[in-house]
Amino acid sequence: MTVAITRRVRPEDELLMRAWADAGTQMASHFPGFLGSGWVRPSPQSTDWHMLYRFDSRDSLATWQGSTERNRWLTAGSNLVEDTRIEHRTGIEGWFDEPEERDTTDLSAPIAPPAPPRWKQMVVIWLAFFPTSVALGYLFAPLTGGWPTWARVLLSTLVATPLMTYLVLPRMTRLFQPWLTRGQATD
Repeated sequence: MTVAITRRVRPEDELLMRAWADAGTQMASHFPGFLGSGWVRPSPQSTDWHMLYRFDSRDSLATWQGSTERNRWLTAGSNLVEDTRIEHRTGIEGWFDEPEERDTTDLSAPIAPPAPPRWKQMVVIWLAFFPTSVALGYLFAPLTGGWPTWARVLLSTLVATPLMTYLVLPRMTRLFQPWLTRGQATD
């Protein structure tokens, strides 16, 4: 489980923010299932800090989020930061999507459906990747037969990446959508 948070910080509080974020990471690292965290800013002048932290399961995340330590840490930073967006993610989905504002306090707001299990995501990606790779291998073989391996892989990935992103994976996702979402709660 990954939690993505955008926090707004006053420019004069940058050093305090770094210390507060480091303290939270250090504290979370002592909880079972913690996989890591990090933060980025769009620019040095930006007041928005995009932070991520990951746990190996919903249960591990819930333990951290319900802990006295985390609540005290958040209280200590309450005058320092303003949470503007919080999202929970379960896999690689959403990492490249445009950020979307959600009111996380409005319980009547629609909630995005849960992502398919990672093993199902992996199967669909492989079903798209394997035939694409084989087809490109045959297509480029006459042209690249004497090329070094790194150059053949470079050409293949330069062609395969846009094909997979814009053509193959969107179609495979639509095709396998009933299977990908089977068994998920749709409250």
